[in-house]
Amino acid sequence: MIEEVDFETFLYVSKNKLQIFVLDKKKLENLYREEFKIKDEFNFKDLNDLSKFLDKNIYKIEKLVGNFIKNIVLIIENDENLNVNIAIKKKNYESFINQKYLKGYLTEIKDLFNENYEKQSIMHMIITNYIVNGKKQSLFASGLSGDYLCLEVNFLCISNDLIFLFNNLLEKYQIKISRYMCGNYIKNFFEENSCELSLMANKIKNGLNDNEVIVVPKDIENKGFFEKFFQLFS
Repeated sequence: MIEEVDFETFLYVSKNKLQIFVLDKKKLENLYREEFKIKDEFNFKDLNDLSKFLDKNIYKIEKLVGNFIKNIVLIIENDENLNVNIAIKKKNYESFINQKYLKGYLTEIKDLFNENYEKQSIMHMIITNYIVNGKKQSLFASGLSGDYLCLEVNFLCISNDLIFLFNNLLEKYQIKISRYMCGNYIKNFFEENSCELSLMANKIKNGLNDNEVIVVPKDIENKGFFEKFFQLFS
């Protein structure tokens, strides 16, 4: 029997393909991989094809690992997923632009997004640029100073209606969707075909992109800068 903490299940849904992976988190290799190519374009409002795909694979996976699948990461590649950029400029009253200041700033931007896009849920929140006194840089550096800071933030989102449909389907298998991820974002972050999708998703999920604001449970001890810093987004 493989303990649940030692493996992670990823489900990929796109308009022309369904895939499911079981990743050994210690060896970073797939224990199980299966796919189904869709003849006609996948209908995201009718999950019948996905239900059949899960029927064929969930039992096989649980038999293989000797354990129930309780959580799954859903990677969705859908042209209708919302992609929004928000930029806000604020005056800095401190000597330096520190983490505390940045924390409040990002909270404000996230709240602004939620107020304007109530029917969407954030899959990824990514800082694309820091602009200090008109000078642009892509990564945060300690010791930044300036009178004004402008943050450009990219939000990749999924509609709450789709979340409702996917959650209801997975509940049939007593499986909870632990996280939604954007397939396009994952693939674009890596060189094409550099490694398996499950491994790419695992790396992104664990904070590979320094500019992504990671949403983590409050009771988990975190090590990365953004993981420590943005627990308020849990």
